[in-house]
Amino acid sequence: MGAIFDVDAKVKRIVEIDRQIADSAFWEATEEAHGVLKERTALLDVVERWKGIKKELEDGAILLQLAEEEGDEREIEGVRGKLDQLEKQIRDIELREMLGEQHDSDNAIVSINAGAGGTEAQDWAEMLLRMYLKWAEKRGYRSEIIDILTGEEAGIKNVTFTVSGDYAYGYIKAEIGIHRLVRISPFDTGRRRHTSFASVFVYPEISEEIAVEIDEADLRIDTFRSSGAGGQHVNKTDSAVRITHIPTGIVAQCQNERSQHKNKAMAMKVLRSKIYEKQLQEKAEKMKELYASKKEIAWGSQIRSYIMHPYKMVKDHRTGVTMGDVEGILDGNLDPFIEAYLWDYSGWAGGKGQEKT
Repeated sequence: MGAIFDVDAKVKRIVEIDRQIADSAFWEATEEAHGVLKERTALLDVVERWKGIKKELEDGAILLQLAEEEGDEREIEGVRGKLDQLEKQIRDIELREMLGEQHDSDNAIVSINAGAGGTEAQDWAEMLLRMYLKWAEKRGYRSEIIDILTGEEAGIKNVTFTVSGDYAYGYIKAEIGIHRLVRISPFDTGRRRHTSFASVFVYPEISEEIAVEIDEADLRIDTFRSSGAGGQHVNKTDSAVRITHIPTGIVAQCQNERSQHKNKAMAMKVLRSKIYEKQLQEKAEKMKELYASKKEIAWGSQIRSYIMHPYKMVKDHRTGVTMGDVEGILDGNLDPFIEAYLWDYSGWAGGKGQEKT
């Protein structure tokens, strides 16, 4: 299986990079050096993980043989359990190998916007926020809410937060699109069924080494008091900052920090990421593809449906993956959907849109 991950080629490339690093001229081009070092770290991670898995597989084979010779069923089951864990680790490495686009290994900036429907949609947007924060926690990622606008009665109108960790953007970019909820409304005294929509957009967090030219004259910077009810999501401050890039109309804001200086710095980071993403899409002529889901947040445009009545089911309309554990999914168990998306849309899978359960 080492051939599947092309381990020999990765080891050879690491040796080449080490030779580059030993040359004093290597450090003169800072941006290029950063990219090469990042590549080395990613290659080394796969190689070291594979070495560990290979050793455990070899040890497991020996233990299984001994257990079978002695007829020790308990030990056999233990070895089988370990093999299941190793299989999951191998699959994880395979998924990492798929995440080879330029910013897949970066942190992510996520925005959730409630669709039409007032309190219903706003409550759904907050449920999605909780789902993603739980997902990030389960994966060992760090998340931070940097801007939030709460609803008048319940829920949130929109929120922007960061997800930090290895390949955070590569994984959560699978969630870009419109999400649909069908349930008996807790806000309807008639206990009628309602359908709500919310949109999710994801941007890679751009590192300082990548140059994004922004003319200060093209910026409008406004300060304001943090809006909404506050509570668990936002600190009450007088130093919230909104930055508008006038030529493109792109807006970024932050109200999470207590310092106006820190809020401005974070808002600029989000703005740079959004502008950079827009530039990349324009150059690649893929703007239409990325923002296709920015049409009306309504029927026929959803990537996934979460149905809580009259039956319980979550279905991803892109991959066909269907699961019945709605509560578990809303509690952050999103990996089956994300992994299926990566398999189907990375070019590794044999086909798209196949029905899976």
